[in-house]
Amino acid sequence: VMSADPIYTEMIIEYSRNPSNFGKIDGPHIHRHDSNPLCGDSIDLYINIDENKVSDVKFDGKGCAICMACSSVMTEMIKGKSLEDVKKFEKDELLSELGLEHLIKTSPVRIKCALLSLKALKYGIYSYFAEKMNDVESAGNLKEEAANLY
Repeated sequence: VMSADPIYTEMIIEYSRNPSNFGKIDGPHIHRHDSNPLCGDSIDLYINIDENKVSDVKFDGKGCAICMACSSVMTEMIKGKSLEDVKKFEKDELLSELGLEHLIKTSPVRIKCALLSLKALKYGIYSYFAEKMNDVESAGNLKEEAANLY
């Protein structure tokens, strides 16, 4: 039963039922698919950039409550932010919004659900800089960060 597990708070359940920024963007500047086969989470992240800011962000797909909630919260947190800020976005910032910091130590399986959208974000921003803008320097360590999230 979901409610027997302390990590599923009211907020997570609410977000999983009514995710924020859920949907697709046609012809986005950034599109990244990622999945977590262990849990069956599969998401697509879409981002539009305007004047080096995230002008629009949406995600689409299916996942467990934690994956959906974290994806929702992440899109809320990065919308309107500069790419410089988004590049520095840390997993702790995302996890603490939903009280999930303890997952890092207690649940290696669940942490993948929680951080799937952030992994897609870091890879997506990396490829935006490296491939679209031909600016590997600005892409920084995002690829390594994404690979080492969990």
